[in-house]
Amino acid sequence: MSLRAATILLAFFGTAAAAERPPEPSGYRLGDYRAPVPATLAGARVLSTADVFGLWRDKAAVFIDVLPRPPRPAGLPPDAVWRDKPRYDIPGSAWLPDTGFGALSEAAQRYFEEGLETATANDRRRAIVFYCLADCWMSWNAAKRALALGYASVGWYPEGADGWEKAGHPLEPREPEPGRER
Repeated sequence: MSLRAATILLAFFGTAAAAERPPEPSGYRLGDYRAPVPATLAGARVLSTADVFGLWRDKAAVFIDVLPRPPRPAGLPPDAVWRDKPRYDIPGSAWLPDTGFGALSEAAQRYFEEGLETATANDRRRAIVFYCLADCWMSWNAAKRALALGYASVGWYPEGADGWEKAGHPLEPREPEPGRER
């Protein structure tokens, strides 16, 4: 296949993939969080794995993982031992679980705000990268929420920890940031 033909095919399939993406909603996504995400987020920079790796390597951004924490199974006796599934994410990240839902309780909103203040050392100009998993609206919602709070350099990594791992980059175990106990 010629280089020209390959370029045409790549352009065609790239366009088709983009066409399958849903449009960017005006508000937060309120349900069906594991579904195709938009290609855009107004006010934020949409980042590729290469972009994110460069920011991580250069320590040029704060990384915020917003994957929800699995709930304790219903009906489990109170004295039964329950261990969360371990979370592995981009090294050096802060994990603010349950902060990517479309609607947050007052406590979850406060946890999100305090977590961002801590992670950025109260610098709303500091670059922040939000992620979760591939095709997960949680990171989209969280990035949009950070923009609404006045953070000026927001990045959204739609491939999340899945894309990072697929590229062969390291992962490390993570515990939630303090303040989000069960």
